Amino acid sequence: MKKLIILGLVWVISMPLFSQVTDTEEALKEQNTDTVEGWKTGGMIAITFSQVSLTNWAAGGQNSISVNGFVNLYANYLKGNTSWENRFDLGYGILKQGKEGDWMKTDDKIELMSKYGRKASKHWYYSALLSFKSQMTPGYNYPNDSNKISNFLAPGYVVGAIGMDYKPSGNFSAFIAPFTSKITIVNDKDLSDAGAFGVDSGQTVRVEYGGYVRVFYKKNIQKNISFQTKLDLFSNYLHNPQNIDINWETLLEVKVSKWITMNITTTLLYDDDTKVAVDRDNDGVMDGEGVRTQFKEVLGVGFSYKF
Repeated sequence: MKKLIILGLVWVISMPLFSQVTDTEEALKEQNTDTVEGWKTGGMIAITFSQVSLTNWAAGGQNSISVNGFVNLYANYLKGNTSWENRFDLGYGILKQGKEGDWMKTDDKIELMSKYGRKASKHWYYSALLSFKSQMTPGYNYPNDSNKISNFLAPGYVVGAIGMDYKPSGNFSAFIAPFTSKITIVNDKDLSDAGAFGVDSGQTVRVEYGGYVRVFYKKNIQKNISFQTKLDLFSNYLHNPQNIDINWETLLEVKVSKWITMNITTTLLYDDDTKVAVDRDNDGVMDGEGVRTQFKEVLGVGFSYKF
């Protein structure tokens, strides 16, 4: 696990070092855009679809249909020695298999982040960050839709951090915060009573104090290909500080035409306070719970709009 963390952090931080723009005009254009003072707002909305339809198919299989959508919005302010970044991410996906199958959730995310900074030197800022993460609807241990394993604000995560932010350009930042509070909320009685997501049984809130690192990088690889990645690391000073919480997300977008794009998103999670169902004796039956590295990949083709 430690090797995975180190490799991930090195990869993200080294990306801008190995992605130097050779076209002088493009470099100047990006520099001018990044240094414009005042508010800069924008975002992207995308909806992707996939379908499988089988008729007399000898190899077997099931009909399926899936829909995924996400919204990325930002509002950033830069003037003099002041920097203020705000982001809002929303994602949701559903899947149905077979004619009689029920719709199942495949993605569900709400994330808000606000980071305020005052310039300390050329590329460094004294900064404070506040973020919130949760989901919109209940999640179940499919195909058993009676076993609820998550809900809105169950979990919910609130992070408040104070530290230094390294921003050599508008495309890269590394926020390092030695003073961080992480609040885990489980506002669901069944999950709270079960002690889910690290809270004590019957409690709805858990507070941790530790260190936090947030790395963000984005790049227009080509005119129609863009890439961005975000890595969050948190270590609890008071309880197993070596077990670092990881949230690593990437988005690769390939623009096929004005309105049609292909998106590949990945999410890697690790939190030793989050238990998942496991098959301990490899008999195909989930018979216990344990800590595991979680990974999700979504590939979709559909409509997108940038503004």
